[in-house]
Amino acid sequence: MSEKGLVLVVEDERPIADLIRLYLQRDGYGVQVEGDGAAGLAAARRLRPAACVLDIALPSMDGTEICRRLRAEDIWVPIIFLTARDDEVDRIVGLELGADDYLTKPFSPRELVARLKAVLRRSGGTPEPDRSRVVGPVRLDPARREVTVDGVAVQLTSTEFDLLAHLMSRPGRVYTRDELLSTVWGYAAHGGTRTVDVHVAQVRAKLGAAAHVVRTVRGVGYTADA
Repeated sequence: MSEKGLVLVVEDERPIADLIRLYLQRDGYGVQVEGDGAAGLAAARRLRPAACVLDIALPSMDGTEICRRLRAEDIWVPIIFLTARDDEVDRIVGLELGADDYLTKPFSPRELVARLKAVLRRSGGTPEPDRSRVVGPVRLDPARREVTVDGVAVQLTSTEFDLLAHLMSRPGRVYTRDELLSTVWGYAAHGGTRTVDVHVAQVRAKLGAAAHVVRTVRGVGYTADA
């Protein structure tokens, strides 16, 4: 039995897959490697891993389609995308599908392990001692990790939940993008803060008519305010 849970790695480049396996196993994770998209999707359904690391460009089915299908089946396992294309299209598409983070190739295996730890920490659902937070029609329960808008449940990824929870922890307080990246994601902005903007857009889309609760402060960052 692995010490920290099973990580599913779907990567068709064997040297990269073997390197990821090595570093994850060294850190105490169990690792299942699949080399094509269809096998990766089947493994995710069958094994229900603690997290998935998905390459975007895969034989038979790409990583974004795996993510799309898992989310459609209400399987909200944390997902980190790997991409060889250093452009905003892959990143935004991935995050809009409900992925939690991404790395651009070439990447440091140590950085991947650090990102994975941060994602699992966010998704672990560790109860917070404070009570429910309410801003306008939005209610957030940290202990249950539930969000409702006018009493209707809203499904958020672990990252989206933590982002909203942080903004709602001090309504009216403006957080810079760098602050949010450091606090919510757990790392500094090596490649810019676009990840924050994309996640904010996704949270707003899911809040629907209550999207105004998350407000942009031009040139500074974001705040939660009724």
